[in-house]
Amino acid sequence: MNFLLDEVARATLRLAEAGVPSPRNDAEDLAAHVHGVRRGELHDVPDGEFDARYWEAVARRAAREPLQHITGRAYFRYLELEVGPGVFVPRPETEIVAGWAIDTLRAMDVADPLVVDLGTGSGAIAISIAQEVPRSRVHAVELDADARAWAERNIKASGHAERVTLHAVDMADALPELNGGVDLVVSNPPYVPRHDHAVMAPEARDYDPAPALWAGEDGLEAIRVVERVATRLLREGGWVAVEHGDGQGLDVPWLFPEERGWRDQRNRKDLTRRDRFVTARREEQ
Repeated sequence: MNFLLDEVARATLRLAEAGVPSPRNDAEDLAAHVHGVRRGELHDVPDGEFDARYWEAVARRAAREPLQHITGRAYFRYLELEVGPGVFVPRPETEIVAGWAIDTLRAMDVADPLVVDLGTGSGAIAISIAQEVPRSRVHAVELDADARAWAERNIKASGHAERVTLHAVDMADALPELNGGVDLVVSNPPYVPRHDHAVMAPEARDYDPAPALWAGEDGLEAIRVVERVATRLLREGGWVAVEHGDGQGLDVPWLFPEERGWRDQRNRKDLTRRDRFVTARREEQ
């Protein structure tokens, strides 16, 4: 074992003691970031090239600063995104939501599917759809200026700027010009109840922007907005997919009632088999 790998082992213990959920993974990611190599190449770093800034990065992570803020990047499906203060860090759970949306769009008998991503944050879902559904046109909605700056940067870097349009509007009032013409609405909205503040992981509570987290007393306020917006945006037979939090799986399908024209409401699971997002289809006349 070389010197760097010895230091990674020590860092793993320090992160574990600090309560970091994935200490070995984070210790290796930080080492790779600081030394400019891939994780699989850590053993190739000569002892004399060990960078003491590694321990500065480890100290930041031990203080529960998000790994992605320290490295400046987050991975989402096939994307490497720039992230940092002011934008919600995309989670692996949301990759499942994006994957369902992509599969659904591919199965549609539509030449150029029209998509709206409500509350795009870093742009992760919108860019993934544009990349993996080549003829899609995606409208990404984000009111918060700080988050929108990150989305703009990621959209430009992705090479798909001609098919992803970023809108600086409140999602409640978004895109009336598209009413009745959208094939799919997707959203990872805020869904954390305010009373959960004390039990949240520090990485989210202290670093993710508040507008991306809190959604009233029951955590469902933003999802209710998504339902109203999707009702007016979607064409007949169009689909909506909205992520929700743990423990909300029983409540969210009821927010898409049949009397408002919704059909095929279904709660879908993430990789841990937890209810993670709800999909529903607009009634066809």
